[in-house]
Amino acid sequence: MFPRNIDHLHDPRLNKGTGFTEAERDALGLRGLLPPRVCSQEEQQRRILDNLRQKDCPIEKYIYLASLLDRNEHLFFRVLIDHLEETMPIVYTPTVGEACTKFAHIFRRSRGLYVTAEDRGRVARILRNWPERQVRMIVVTDGERILGLGDLGANGMGIPIGKLSLYTACAGVAPEQCLPITLDVGCNRREIRDDPFYLGLPQERLRGPEYDALVEEFVQAVQEVFPQAVLQFEDFATENAIALLQRYRDRLCCFNDDIQGTAAVTLAGLLSAARVTGRPLAEQRVLFLGAGSAATGIADLIVSALVREGLPLAEARRHCWFVDSHGLVVRGRAGLAAHKLPYAHEHAMANDLLTAVEALQPTALVGVSAQPDTFTEPVVRAMARLHARPVVFPLSNPTSKSECTAEQAYRWSDGRAVFASGSPFAPVVHGGRTFVPGQGNNAYIFPGLGLGVITAGARRVTDSMFYAAARTLAGLVDAACLEQGRLFPPLPSIRTVSAQIAVAVAEVAYAEGLATVARPDDLAAVVRASMYDGRYPPAK
Repeated sequence: MFPRNIDHLHDPRLNKGTGFTEAERDALGLRGLLPPRVCSQEEQQRRILDNLRQKDCPIEKYIYLASLLDRNEHLFFRVLIDHLEETMPIVYTPTVGEACTKFAHIFRRSRGLYVTAEDRGRVARILRNWPERQVRMIVVTDGERILGLGDLGANGMGIPIGKLSLYTACAGVAPEQCLPITLDVGCNRREIRDDPFYLGLPQERLRGPEYDALVEEFVQAVQEVFPQAVLQFEDFATENAIALLQRYRDRLCCFNDDIQGTAAVTLAGLLSAARVTGRPLAEQRVLFLGAGSAATGIADLIVSALVREGLPLAEARRHCWFVDSHGLVVRGRAGLAAHKLPYAHEHAMANDLLTAVEALQPTALVGVSAQPDTFTEPVVRAMARLHARPVVFPLSNPTSKSECTAEQAYRWSDGRAVFASGSPFAPVVHGGRTFVPGQGNNAYIFPGLGLGVITAGARRVTDSMFYAAARTLAGLVDAACLEQGRLFPPLPSIRTVSAQIAVAVAEVAYAEGLATVARPDDLAAVVRASMYDGRYPPAK
């Protein structure tokens, strides 16, 4: 039976609030259940923004927007789409980090699915409890490495929710096609488990064969219940992130945004930086602070790009160097994890970042360490002494984990740094010039990539798709942006960016024989027509 009366006001996908027209109020039995004035969606937006801007702190703004999503989905996404620069830092980084740390305390209404360590043998049944059948995009986390905040257990659910909001706002993937999932396998931080409001399993993390078996059952259940879905692994600890991607990337349509999405947006930033520095990628030497899954993912994509340009694999790898918590990663150093070995080059040991910078003279410094204040003044000044336009990318987030700030990078380099960060920074005035720091946000990549994969019905997500996404993104940065210091397009243009990335990714799927949907004559038009925009649908 079609919902009537009060059901339309209580279902966030049907509710228009004061936006229901006079005819709709009569037809649906809503007369008298709403204030008499009919408001346009634009008028509703103005009311929402007025209330939002009166909130004193970001976490209160996050709670307010979450409550809007719970009662009026179309209006929520329309607000995000029309005011993305203002709202994205609230619904995602950096505020989502605080929201995750406080998730149990600010919990209002459940969103998404929880699969726990106690659910072995019934995972498919749990997935069938989700009311939507046409799920095309799933973001799943086990909460062990949330941003740079570490193990938050079930509190990490804020990440899949936030990521999927961006799929819809930035690329128009319909909200009913999106499903956030948390694998609650415990939490190893006692202060979280002992929190009386904690909503997850109050136990230490499942490890080893039992963990692997639960993930295997989950993957099989996704293939059974949602066979058309793309599975995005998000914020898993390095060891599991790398292992799960290797295990499943050739079995189902999946990817890891921390590894591959971060790699693509960083590669795009380096390609844009090359236009500023005059050094092509083949002349870059990149030094990473941090040697986890993000660093190795970025390095792997850079190497892939260099191999495409004609460099031998071994030579391409020597363009990437790592500094971890023990110093420079070099060949012969004892105890190196397997994922670091391809980048363990012959070189004298350097015990700290500054020594490594002086010895290697890198053209680009990339921070993925989640260790704040590690791009120190001596480090940045050394980069500026070695190169006229040093590339400085402190990519760790949230903002509290950034290796340095935009203001520090510009000041310590005398305004010569080519800068991009993982978290947003305000414009910086230095030497009479205003710099607009670019944010290397994965939201420039994963929404458009997902849309392209869905459009083509791709059976797999490949490295070629991320390379195409990076090239497309870099190609959309105009000279005016570069002059301002931006290495990425302005955020308000992100839906146009996502549409073009989707076309590029879909083209790769067709070229590699991975598409299951016939290629339309006008692929770009099909992509644009499929994009949800948050406007109220006409009355039925």
